[in-house]
Amino acid sequence: MDAGHDRIEPLDTARAELRRLFGHDDFRGVQARVVERVLAGESTLAVMPTGAGKSLTYQLPATMLPGTCVVVSPLIALMHDQLRAARANGIEAATLTSVDADWRETLDRFRAGALDLLYVAPERASQPGFRELLASAPLALFAVDEAHCVSEWGHDFRPDYRQLRGLMDAFPQVPRLALTATADAHTRADILEQLGIPAEGLVLAGFDRPNIRYVMRHRDNPVRQLAALMAEEQGPGIVYAPTRRKVEDLAEKLAGATGRSVLPYHAGLDPAVRSANQAAFVASEDMVIVATVAFGMGIDKPDVRFVAHAGIPKSIEGYYQETGRAGRDGDPARAVMLWGAGDFAQARQRLSEVDEARRAGERARLDALAGLVETAGCRRAVLLRHFGESPPESCGNCDNCLSPPGVIDATETARKLLSAAYRTGQSFGFGHLQKVLTGAEDERVRQRGHDRLSVFGIVDGEEARLLQPLSRALQARGALVSTEHGGFALAGDARAILKGEQTVEIVLPPRSERQRRRRDSGPNPVGDPLFDALRELRRELAVEAQVPPYVIFHDATLREMAARRPSSLAELGEIGGVGAKKLQAYGERFLDTIRRH
Repeated sequence: MDAGHDRIEPLDTARAELRRLFGHDDFRGVQARVVERVLAGESTLAVMPTGAGKSLTYQLPATMLPGTCVVVSPLIALMHDQLRAARANGIEAATLTSVDADWRETLDRFRAGALDLLYVAPERASQPGFRELLASAPLALFAVDEAHCVSEWGHDFRPDYRQLRGLMDAFPQVPRLALTATADAHTRADILEQLGIPAEGLVLAGFDRPNIRYVMRHRDNPVRQLAALMAEEQGPGIVYAPTRRKVEDLAEKLAGATGRSVLPYHAGLDPAVRSANQAAFVASEDMVIVATVAFGMGIDKPDVRFVAHAGIPKSIEGYYQETGRAGRDGDPARAVMLWGAGDFAQARQRLSEVDEARRAGERARLDALAGLVETAGCRRAVLLRHFGESPPESCGNCDNCLSPPGVIDATETARKLLSAAYRTGQSFGFGHLQKVLTGAEDERVRQRGHDRLSVFGIVDGEEARLLQPLSRALQARGALVSTEHGGFALAGDARAILKGEQTVEIVLPPRSERQRRRRDSGPNPVGDPLFDALRELRRELAVEAQVPPYVIFHDATLREMAARRPSSLAELGEIGGVGAKKLQAYGERFLDTIRRH
């Protein structure tokens, strides 16, 4: 048999298994390359964007290889989500976590070789007894999900991940598959080293998520801005807020303003309430959850239609991962960030609390985030360049590409504002500096003698309107920082700007934020009553099976059913997303609904 034929054969078998289990005719993106490597016993680090089908790259080989695939995953909720989805497709899977009552049965099934997948947390994997358990049955593969957690350079470092190398080294014949959606070049190199994967084992997919529309706005009235977004996007959504108090406040106000079901989620809630809120969100087709960033890493919900940030994220990596929770089903979705200059001021103040060894890296991350927020160009291009890609200049699906903003050279005005901050002793906030620069009649200005400064009254008319957006831009880039008493002090490249060595361009705020409802943004763009009936049936089946609706079928599968109107099980089985187990379990009931229409 020639080598070329040899290579194709396992993939042909894998494609047949892909059709049988998942109902897909072919692999997407780099899935085929990753699956081929796993089947050949080669260790791999796959960097794939959220929604690109990472879990399939170990679930499918696990059903084809002898032995069990051990999956290390950081959160119990994520494991249970994936467990439901795997079982719905007919895969023999189990979790071994602190909340599982059936752990004895799971151990028996593992030792008997009856499991395709065994999900565990890194904390369990690092216990000595776990290595002995693994030695008692054949292993097919080690899969390490959210692999950036192993790297101190990653944005979610988890020390227990560092113990995995020792565990895997004890089973040298078992290949390793590490998976992550967010890792820059530095982090990728660290993951390879920490998990003992050769450099040639790196499979890098593009980071682009073309179905997500990126929008960034200055935050002026978050409740009104988020309520407007919720009016346009009727499906499930996640709103990230910076603090627990803000989470509860926004959840209450948005529920009142919109009439939608809106629930809070943060670590300070009673565990039972937190768990119930998460379960309600996962099962819902229209609920919005307001959460701290801890929420979502454990959610494998494909039909989230928007992710909104009510403040800046910690880094571009964090932003990419959090927004990546939208539109995992491939349908259009939105990522909206509402930011304020104060967000950057606080973040720069917090840098002083960071370990000195990590401070420069954290500062660079913050500067990169400021660049994303302040750009007048394509947001997606800035995002993708950060991850080392060379994207086109325009994506056609971000706020700046769809409605290009005006840009103005504000260097002279910036020099006036920085001079005013310097000459007033670097201890006054924006309001005072604005009064000084515009020559306002003000008792406090006169008392301080600031009406006698050379910068008094040197800004008027149109230029005065630039002061507010300019102050935000200078704070975002770190040229102005807040002092502990709320005043502005010069920092970063402020002196270079004052000397005329640096220019300052600012994006002019849009005159109005009229957002037209996207005609195609609903799940049923053509208004087909059959699609609504299929969704209703999906809801009933989800309640009966006690799983979220998307575990039964995705909206895209229902749309294809409504469009093609199959009349037999064989025809229904040809539709994308309808695997053998689901065809057997639900086929007749979906055909009945189609016949009635």
